[in-house]
Amino acid sequence: MKEFWRVVKFTLFSISAGLIEIGSFTLLNEFTKLPYWASYLIALVLSVLWNFTLNRKFTFKSAANVPIAMLKVAAYYAVFTPLSTMLEHFLTGLGWNEYLVTAINMVINFVTEFLYQRFFVFKDSIDTRE
Repeated sequence: MKEFWRVVKFTLFSISAGLIEIGSFTLLNEFTKLPYWASYLIALVLSVLWNFTLNRKFTFKSAANVPIAMLKVAAYYAVFTPLSTMLEHFLTGLGWNEYLVTAINMVINFVTEFLYQRFFVFKDSIDTRE
């Protein structure tokens, strides 16, 4: 039952992080002269920081070393971001709808990030925070 609630919390925090990413990207894209990639990257970083902070504290209740845990999450995104960008470019190049491809990437990100954080980032420190 504890794992079920862990998944529920991760899901809710991931939804809130998605809203932060979409909102901050929209603001940057519409109201600044930043190039697309800069708006996307800033929005992604804000989203990841939000998601990491809430999940470390409330989902995994971890007392793990924050810089080390954050470096592990950064390593995940160093792999996921270019791969998902290539997938998006490839599938949209085949004529797939951009929003469908983005939704697919979001689902892949959601599932793989949960597994990565659960079994690698916070594996030995789950429920160690008082």
